[in-house]
Amino acid sequence: MQTNKISRRSFIKNTTLLAAGACGMIPLAKAVEVVPFSSGTGRPTMSIPLFACDCHMHVYDSRFPPAPSAKLRPADAPVAAYRLLQRRLGTTRNVVVTPSTYGTDNSCTLDAIAQFGSTARGVAVVDTSVSDAELERLHEGGIRGIRFNLAVGSVTSSAMIEPLAKRIESLGWHVQLNMPLDELERNEAMLSQLPVPIVFDHFARIPLPDGINHPGFKIIRSLIRDSSAWIKLSGAYLSSKSGAPTYDDVKPLAQALIMEAPDRIIWGSDWPHPTHSDKPDDARLLDLLQVWAPEEIMRTKILVENPARLYGF
Repeated sequence: MQTNKISRRSFIKNTTLLAAGACGMIPLAKAVEVVPFSSGTGRPTMSIPLFACDCHMHVYDSRFPPAPSAKLRPADAPVAAYRLLQRRLGTTRNVVVTPSTYGTDNSCTLDAIAQFGSTARGVAVVDTSVSDAELERLHEGGIRGIRFNLAVGSVTSSAMIEPLAKRIESLGWHVQLNMPLDELERNEAMLSQLPVPIVFDHFARIPLPDGINHPGFKIIRSLIRDSSAWIKLSGAYLSSKSGAPTYDDVKPLAQALIMEAPDRIIWGSDWPHPTHSDKPDDARLLDLLQVWAPEEIMRTKILVENPARLYGF
């Protein structure tokens, strides 16, 4: 199990500062030192618009047991720790995504949304055995989509996408996919006919350095043009070969996706970066939007307007 190298004293100190800052006891600048599971201590250099949303993050809490088959079991990354990151980044809204660790148990995600309050929404993991009553309960708890994480120890399958999409249509939800490209190719026709929006996370897993020249990009472009596909600009560090801090090889892909679907692009931090022991600098990841979308009006779309439509803020 990989854990972030941060002392318990630093975590407690930052959490205490956060609570004090929320009560107006200390200036915001003094509330930022070390954020668990994130490198660096600086703030984004770009101006962050009001109601900016981090559309992809996870909460891990040992109060909720992992699924017996879980392959990924990170250390606790609680709501209090993520609030420190929000203060550092200047974001105010967030979307909690149920990680593979919990299988189809969304208790941790619902608990986190309740702690965050009205500024949070969630994406759940369910299979075809889920009842209508449970779907309604999840909706009341702030869930607005279901994820098929078919790349990391999934408890769901591609065969479940279509029947579940039909069941969530009346709720106004979407289907979120983390799908290997060979499986995407096999299911392109089915995905193009879904009655709900599709959200591809992590740049749709289009490999680098091929990027826009990879056959997978053509499939994603077709789904964007012919259906209501969305893209999350999340996890730039996951596929980049050039690496931090500029992730130069991601730029052509990011810009091409933004050009294809300016009204259906969102951004996510992927905090607490559970698959990586070498944690990225989240402020620098957010700053990449200045390179990918130089115009402030476009960044406002990506960070505020598009998430508000998709998640119902």
